[in-house]
Amino acid sequence: MEAEHEIAGLRFWNGDPTVLLLEADQELGAMLLERCHPGTPLRAAPEPEQDLILARLQLRLRRRPVAPHPFRPILALTSQWSTDTLAQVAQWPDHGLVREGLRLFAELPKGAPAEALLATDRHAGNVLRAQREPWLAIDPKPFVGDPAFDATQHLLNCAARLKADPLGTIQRFSDLLELDDQRVRLWVFARAAAEPRADWTGPITELARLLVRR
Repeated sequence: MEAEHEIAGLRFWNGDPTVLLLEADQELGAMLLERCHPGTPLRAAPEPEQDLILARLQLRLRRRPVAPHPFRPILALTSQWSTDTLAQVAQWPDHGLVREGLRLFAELPKGAPAEALLATDRHAGNVLRAQREPWLAIDPKPFVGDPAFDATQHLLNCAARLKADPLGTIQRFSDLLELDDQRVRLWVFARAAAEPRADWTGPITELARLLVRR
């Protein structure tokens, strides 16, 4: 569901700064992509360096598609997540925490100060060292919505840093992305509190509690 418009997204960004889509079969979901050589993922770099490189790429990716276009609103994704999470209600460790996350999943998409085409799964594992440019983004899962959402996956992947200094870590990355850190914090909390998961007792739930306390 999340990757339904990957082909359209790669066509939209057209190599700036994504991997180029050379050929595609929409019906099969098959793609022939530009090769990234040597293809080293950005996640091999220290996290502060990841912040800088990801921010530069995301600022270039932040463009709004002109209608008509095929892309769904980010509310379609958060609504799907909410449906899946509600199906796991028996596993919730803290109903108040999850309900607040679900509330934000419904409200945050409607109050965005600006909209752009989001990659949604933008993190250091989806950025590769290449020859045409030093780094190219791969594997977009496009939705239209709040640019603050696209800060969340990288932050959630920086679990130790986020646990040690949640507000400082969020503010640093938000500043690099020229975003409101409070809005990014709310998105990180919503995902930590209410995104569907196999294990509701893990550290991601503890992160949500930590952000509430702050």
